[in-house]
This record gives sequence, C-alpha cells and structure tokens, in this order.
Amino acid sequence: MKPPAPAAVGVLLALALLALIHLPPPPDHSLLPLPASSPPGPPREAAAALRLERDTPPWLSADDLQKMWLLSSGQVISKTRVPAHGQIMRVRLRAVGDATGDAKEDVLAASPEGDCQDGRCGLIKRPGDLYEVLAFHLDRVLGLNRSLPAVARRFTSRLLPYSYTDGALRPIIWWAPDLQHLEDANNDQNSCALGWLQYQEMLQPHRPMPVARDAPCSSIPHSEWSRLALFDFLLQVHDRLDRYCCGFQPDPSEPCVEEMLHEKCRNPAELVLVHILVRRSAPSRLVFIDNAGRPQHPEEKLNFRLLQGIDSFPAAAVATLRSGRLQSLLLQSLRLDRELWESQGGAEGLRPLLRTIDRRAQILLRHIQEHDLTVFEDSPH
Repeated sequence: MKPPAPAAVGVLLALALLALIHLPPPPDHSLLPLPASSPPGPPREAAAALRLERDTPPWLSADDLQKMWLLSSGQVISKTRVPAHGQIMRVRLRAVGDATGDAKEDVLAASPEGDCQDGRCGLIKRPGDLYEVLAFHLDRVLGLNRSLPAVARRFTSRLLPYSYTDGALRPIIWWAPDLQHLEDANNDQNSCALGWLQYQEMLQPHRPMPVARDAPCSSIPHSEWSRLALFDFLLQVHDRLDRYCCGFQPDPSEPCVEEMLHEKCRNPAELVLVHILVRRSAPSRLVFIDNAGRPQHPEEKLNFRLLQGIDSFPAAAVATLRSGRLQSLLLQSLRLDRELWESQGGAEGLRPLLRTIDRRAQILLRHIQEHDLTVFEDSPH
C-alpha cells in the first residue's frame, strides 16, 4: 500500500483532535488528553476517526465539524472590533497544530482588511447570546442548514480584553467571509432591502405577475422564507421578520419599546425586515444570524406574525417535529459541545429549555393542521 498523502494525514489529525475534544466524557467524567510532545500516529488517528464517525450525529457535516474544531480550540492571533456592535469581537484563529501557515497568518493578522477571507475567523458574542449554540444544533437537527457553526468557549488569550477572559462562557460563531451586505451604512445588516408589505406580497401564491428579477430579494425562493419562519417561531426570534414586536404585546423593557419601534406597527408601510442575508457564493439561500432567540418568551405571547403568509414548510423538518424525538436528537447533538453541556448541567439541566422548544413545535404542528398548510420536499442542494 502507498503511504498516505500529507494532506490526508492532516485531515485525519484534525478529525482525531475534534473527536477527543468534543466526544462525551467517560463515566468518571475524565478526559484523556493527547500528550503534547507526542502526536498520535496513523493507527491512533484511524481509531479516533472511526470513533468520530460512529458517534457524530449524521446531521453534522465534515465541514461543520472542521469549523467547530477551529472555533473551539483555535488560537486567537488577532482581534477586530465590529462597528456599531460594542460587545462583539471578531477574532482570527490559528488551528491547533497548523505550523505551515504561521508566517502567512502573522502577516494577515496585522492587516485590518481582508484577514478573514480564508474562513479562519469567528465572532465572539456576549454571554447572554449563548443560546446561539443551541440554535445552531436545532438548525442542523431539523435539516435546515442555514445557520453558521457555533460553539461555546471560555477565552484566555492575552490579546482579548479582560471582560472576554474573566471565565464567562461565550458563544463564538464562524465568520462567513462572503456575506453580502448593502452598501448603505444605515442598512448594512441586510443583503437586500425588503419591507413588510413587499415581503407579504412576495409570499402570495397567486400573484398576477411574478416577482421581477430586479426586485429586492428576488433571488430568494419561497422555500427559504418557510425555513426561516419555522426556525424563528421555534426560537421566537423577532429581530428578522418582526423587529417591531407587532405580533405580540411587548413588555416595556423590550428594545422594540425602548427604541420606540413598536409605535410603527400602526403603519405597516414603515416596517422593514432585518438580518436578511445571503452569501455571494449562494445568493438564493438565506443565512440565519443572531439566532439566540427568546427561550423564556411566554407561551401566551408566542409571535404568530412570524408565520404570516407562509403556506408550506419543509417536509424533513416537519417530520422531525412530528417524530416525538426532537428533545433526544438535540441532546445527542448538544453533547458534542462539552463546554455548553457541562455549564448547563448536562441533560437534566438542558431539558427544561428543550421542553420549551418541543412545546412550541407542537403548537406549530397544530397551526399547520388547523390552517391546512402543506409541506414540500427539500431540494438536493
């Protein structure tokens, strides 16, 4: 047999490290780290890769695992503040054991522009955004595949301010280098400008005329909005489709009230959608960002406006919701994130949150049945 190519060995090493970092603990809750001075040889790499293949849920792709490994263990080699987002930091990461790219990365780290084009950056968010990690796993369990990989992590890098290294657990989200933003500085969190009334018109199943190619968001098919609505309803994410909180009575402390946005609900022509993003490499697929949602949002205030105009939902996601296995599948997936798992008290600590998501799923299924809505088969892409 020919010896394995260096690239193949590198991939196996990455998988082996990921397996050892993220696999659930043995019964005594110990984790046996690899000796730093003696990296594993091919037989041990192969064993770790086989174990990973057996234990990793099928809804997480090899690309997901690679990005999760980078986010969870990569060394922070530079940082950049994100304009207008004071508590969020973009960092460049160096993968563990990647010595070949050190010189190039050092040059990139010194450059404020263009240093994340190779996909080796992450966005460190606030501790209160930790539910973004749950949202990522929910997205993958349901087969939507529109969220960016996310893990929970504690940071120790001296490059970061103390508030980032005080031991608090924070989510770090993979930074997609080709997100498409509008050039308008006041509306740069969108790939296309879309108002609520335009959005509702797009969703009409029997429009007399098709959407013009130059109309806002015309490259985004109906099925994408269905995925987004389903996802946002389960998490109660209001900021995309209903940032004005028009679909429920908000508390006075809600940002939509403090920023006097809720008052605009009286005039639907003033309402716009936010965080409607696509990647330049896939302009017909939405990218879901800022997905922490509202796990404590009361059931009597569920925002059904998020579902307005949606007449069908993805069949695979609906089947998962109907299976009665949503909680167990999420536990299987979340177990891979050791930091999140242990910080939340494992399965028992996570169950109240997962029961909330499952309860919303049952309400959504009842909504589908009562309104005689349909499901559609997912396209291969």
